[in-house]
Amino acid sequence: MTWDQMQELMWPATWETLQMVGVSTVVTVLLGLPLGVLLVLTDKGGLLANRPVNKVLGAVVNIARSVPFIILMIALISFTRWLVGTSIGWEAATVPLTIGAIPFFARLVETSVREVDRGLIEALQAMGASTWTIVRKALLPEALPGLAASVTTTIITLISYSAMAGVVGGGGLGTLAVNYGYYRFETGFMWIIVAELVIIVTIVQLLGDYTVRRLANRGRTGGRPRLLGPRGTTPAAPATSGEDLVAP
Repeated sequence: MTWDQMQELMWPATWETLQMVGVSTVVTVLLGLPLGVLLVLTDKGGLLANRPVNKVLGAVVNIARSVPFIILMIALISFTRWLVGTSIGWEAATVPLTIGAIPFFARLVETSVREVDRGLIEALQAMGASTWTIVRKALLPEALPGLAASVTTTIITLISYSAMAGVVGGGGLGTLAVNYGYYRFETGFMWIIVAELVIIVTIVQLLGDYTVRRLANRGRTGGRPRLLGPRGTTPAAPATSGEDLVAP
């Protein structure tokens, strides 16, 4: 196979991989972030402590994480066909990719949120801040560097999952590697695809590390919510609502 022939195949496949990973990442963050925060809030000593709910959520997340992705893809074929109208191609691969990544990302979110200083939370509670205010203006802002690292890890995991999806016709670079590198014994072509995946992962990791550093530096230079007035004194007048207790 010539280089021109490889390029004709690689660019569309690369775009398919980026599409499936991009869509899966967005949906995973939208659903996995609240799930991870809820795991923290409903845990023992949490702001919404509820042991039965926490146990059920934890069990669902653990079971979903324990299923190998290739088996999950096969098990969800009927659901995928019902949802997107097909069981092959990058659109179909997005469904199991997202379902497999949500519990993974939720656990990473849980770990990041748990690292937030407990003293800050207790101080806000003592001042009468609502749970939503604490989550929105303290938990999530303080956990941003960890959340950015979690998103980076999730994207890299989704890239590896997307390549695995090629085994069952998931489209993208994975399907290209299977069809040409395995079935047609184009070993050189397969290694070029592997090299491209390594480059994509490296770029994602570098961008993620840069984002984490920027967020961490911002936190050290004044990113914390203000609990006291100027020069460390208490505010002159008491706040009238939970929303006013934490400065934006």
